Amino acid sequence: MTGETIVTVAGNLVADPEIRFTEAGTAVARFRVASTPRIYDRDAGRWTDGEPLFITCTTWRGMAEHVCESLVRGMRVIVQGRLRQRTYTDHQGVRRTVFDLDADDVGLSLRHRVAYSEQSLPPALANSAASAPPDPRQAPTRPHGPTGQPTTNRRQPVTGWAAFTSVASRAVADPSAFRIT
Repeated sequence: MTGETIVTVAGNLVADPEIRFTEAGTAVARFRVASTPRIYDRDAGRWTDGEPLFITCTTWRGMAEHVCESLVRGMRVIVQGRLRQRTYTDHQGVRRTVFDLDADDVGLSLRHRVAYSEQSLPPALANSAASAPPDPRQAPTRPHGPTGQPTTNRRQPVTGWAAFTSVASRAVADPSAFRIT
């Protein structure tokens, strides 16, 4: 829209995203991102951390559920959305102003790791992952939705070397899942 400030923030999740539902049943997820700039100190000849920026992000509807199922604390993400300013009075009567980000798009940063989506796994890996026993690190499902459908607060994504070793260890139990020619 005209006049809105669109920003892109790259940083790490401070905590697991939290999902809630409105009275009408619309999913709303909130999460905080910490973005710390790196500054080169010429006198010391090394890089140092600058002052961190903490920003609260909000997503709605389907994306809110996707964020909560896909992301966990510590993951590096890229968030793009509309910057919002709001003013409130705290418990001591002091007027405060905060900035929030209404996220239009959220994604993993691939700067430091490799990520695979379920659609991009090779067939041998996808088949062995589908027939594998449930991952003990996965959060239990809890009924959160207005329709009573179970949703998860978070799910460990399949990423990098851990994904390969996890799938490879399952293939040892079922050698037919892997055929190397």
